[in-house]
Amino acid sequence: MSSFPCLARFVSGSGQVRFRLGDRLVDRYLEFVAGRCRPNTLRAVAFDLKAFFSVIGKAPLEVTAADVFEFLAHQRGDRTVVRLADGESGLSARTIARRLSSVSGFYAYLVARGDTPVQVNPVPRGLLTRRQGGSRRSRTAPLVRVPRTLPRILSPREADRLVGALRTHRDRAMVLAMLLAGLRRCEVLGLRFADVQVADRRLAVVEGKGGHHRVVPAANRFFDALGAYLHDERPGTARTDRVFVVLKGPRRGLPLSAEGLDEILAGARRRAGLEHATCHELRHTCLTRLREAGMALEAVQAQAGHASIESTRVYLHLANDWLAGEYQRAAELIDADAAAVAEMLAVQTVAVR
Repeated sequence: MSSFPCLARFVSGSGQVRFRLGDRLVDRYLEFVAGRCRPNTLRAVAFDLKAFFSVIGKAPLEVTAADVFEFLAHQRGDRTVVRLADGESGLSARTIARRLSSVSGFYAYLVARGDTPVQVNPVPRGLLTRRQGGSRRSRTAPLVRVPRTLPRILSPREADRLVGALRTHRDRAMVLAMLLAGLRRCEVLGLRFADVQVADRRLAVVEGKGGHHRVVPAANRFFDALGAYLHDERPGTARTDRVFVVLKGPRRGLPLSAEGLDEILAGARRRAGLEHATCHELRHTCLTRLREAGMALEAVQAQAGHASIESTRVYLHLANDWLAGEYQRAAELIDADAAAVAEMLAVQTVAVR
């Protein structure tokens, strides 16, 4: 058996990508995750567990809470060099929190099995504070405080420059699916011919985050680019029902990978002279513009495929035009009420005299 932790990637008999780290319990847990989570989640958990056990240098059954705190300190760095963006060193708070969540999930699995010496999850849920009353959660401070930052979006001019820098109809269709319909990268790459409802101008998203299905409308610009791609560019020899495939090279006709889409977007971003324009920023841009145009928050939630509307509320803060309009309307009502009160007081003063 290979030394632990040694991350190995392989393809199962059913054609699915799987991972092993070289420990029986860890590998069983990765099999468990593979059966209930999306491929991206499985890959993230595998890398997170590799990072954890590489740092602490212990067997899984020997880990204590002290080891978790040592790992936390290691991931935060030595504080000699900090990022200008958030004043932190090492990995971002979100990455550290995700890694701790992956480790906690593994030990929750061991506790649930009941056939190992692990009886308590060594990853603390948080640190107790001096706050009195309330629930346990309200009296607990998280191990890692994750800042709630606003996602970046593209201005209309930047979006036009990016689309103009794309070289193929296929690339334009993929970008417009994110920019106009709010699809995630994995949802764009997961589209199959059966998911494209041309007559209704809709897309069925079957491979959404968390395995949730939804049907969303898409603008005519997307369907125009898609039609041109299917008519002029898609190889006739392709043997997959995936919509977007590789156009050149040894993988011609095979489904396009996430790395391939990222490479396409990086090239377009460079040609357009943009400093930022990731797949997720295109999605954020779409949902923000929809909110600015007056789409109800619940409708934006349905378009985005958010399980909780709390995830959608961020677009209230991003939609500057909408917020300014709401503020102006409220301010005018306040001014009108103040004027009415002043007028009433003036009438009362005259009556008294």
